[in-house]
Amino acid sequence: MPEAGSAVRNGGDLVVETLSALGATTVFGIPGQHALGLFDALTRSDLRFVSSRVENNSAFAADGFSRATGQVGVLFLSTGPGALTALSGLQEAYATGVPMVVVASQIPIEGLGARRRGMLHQLDDQKASAANVTKSQRLIQHASGIPSAIQDAWTEAISSPMGPVWLEIPQNVLLNPVMVPAVEDALAEPFDNPPRTELVKEAVRWLSAAKRPAIIAGGGTRRGRGEADLLALAEKLRAPVICTPGGNGAFPWNHELSLQAWIEDRYTTEVLEDADVLLVIGSSLGEVTSNYFTLAPRGKIIQIDAEPRVLESNQPALGIRADAGQALSALDAALGQALADAVREGSPRQPSDWHGQAPEQVVAQTLQKVSARLDSQDLDMERQFMADIRAAVPAGMQTYWDMTISAYWAWSCWDAKSGQFHSAQGAGGLGYGYPGAIGGAVGLGERVLAVSGDGSAMYSIAELATARQHDLPVTWLIVDDGGYGILREYMVEAFGKATATELAGPDFVKLAESFGVPARRTAPDGVRQALVESLAAEGPNVVVVEARIGLFAPTHLAP
Repeated sequence: MPEAGSAVRNGGDLVVETLSALGATTVFGIPGQHALGLFDALTRSDLRFVSSRVENNSAFAADGFSRATGQVGVLFLSTGPGALTALSGLQEAYATGVPMVVVASQIPIEGLGARRRGMLHQLDDQKASAANVTKSQRLIQHASGIPSAIQDAWTEAISSPMGPVWLEIPQNVLLNPVMVPAVEDALAEPFDNPPRTELVKEAVRWLSAAKRPAIIAGGGTRRGRGEADLLALAEKLRAPVICTPGGNGAFPWNHELSLQAWIEDRYTTEVLEDADVLLVIGSSLGEVTSNYFTLAPRGKIIQIDAEPRVLESNQPALGIRADAGQALSALDAALGQALADAVREGSPRQPSDWHGQAPEQVVAQTLQKVSARLDSQDLDMERQFMADIRAAVPAGMQTYWDMTISAYWAWSCWDAKSGQFHSAQGAGGLGYGYPGAIGGAVGLGERVLAVSGDGSAMYSIAELATARQHDLPVTWLIVDDGGYGILREYMVEAFGKATATELAGPDFVKLAESFGVPARRTAPDGVRQALVESLAAEGPNVVVVEARIGLFAPTHLAP
């Protein structure tokens, strides 16, 4: 180990030099005994370090940073308990396709595989614990292998399907002096993932002949930056488009072909079922997107996804393994050419015909039916509450939503406008909203909004210290209903009563103020004004609303 104050470089320096050369600007994490070489090396780099209070929140913050900026999130973890605590945060990034490079420390190399030595933090196989929540796992046993391993991990993280990649480095490899020269450059380019030509041609044949095409835009559409091609393709086909929670914002909310995001409503499900060709982009047609597996398409399905295991996992389809953005670009170009050729040959594509109606009429009528269904329920307060939040939030502001009833509403009714909508629907764990927003604020250098319930807020309440320490512009809206509200609703619906859903909680206003974070309490009808003022303030702040927000009735059931 180098003496204090020496200029000897070590394995930790190779880590931070390589990350800097690859374009990293920020690292999230918490120091730990075996990882000290990483953190000491940070002092000799230009990388910014943001220390959370819980490792799982560090993972969420790195995820939120990546989603907000499009950059790779970087996470430093200590051995054993620190590494394990971050796993549920990594599950969200893995499920949602967020590129991250995770560098975890390990016990000294001579202790690997020798459980009997009883080293502090020792696991039998630490990287095996990460196998379910990361794309791949690597153990680096020699300092000379560090730059290439990190470069390879970065390449894998940004290649579709994107996701977190796990590296671990023993304590002594990080601390021992190295002869390897300083890293001067590193290059990581994503692997190309285009669609196969014959599959594009077949998809275009189906779409060109379709009378009632419809489109589901999933999260892969956003990750692949396919929004412009999606719009062009939908307009060529005159196809109704609905966005999943992960795809929210991929298609203009008020476009005449937009079914918006009411993916859980039976009326929109019926439109999708009636399509003779259903184009599914960047979605597995999973639980929420399929309206809880009630979606039963009667036409053909074209499914595009970068993850081959997703294809046809829930419905038979023409599966196209490709990056969603590349696939949309190829489809739009090929369809444009096919339509132009058809016109030139005197057999132009016939207009879409939904049983005698134009697709724009079907979209308008469907949204009216959705609205009428909501009108028939006692949801005036909830709908006004969500409308007031939307009215208070600037159009370009990014928002982060925890797994809470307000987020369930937002999945369906939130118009992302020119901002970005981020939620934890990938893995569905609690506690994402606030640390994710912290990462977004760090990356953007501008204000973001986090929305949590009182139950989920307690998972990340310690991060008020992080926000205060770094003076981050995060406004945190906490909807306090005294328990796990969504689970309460589910249990009452299923069993007629709720069990273990009621929570003793703190006074969130006083608790925030004890961290030095300004906070206020308001009734639901005051949330708009409270947010307008808080979003215009400096530094972190909290808005608490004490209210029971109900959820719209289970519209996956037949009306």
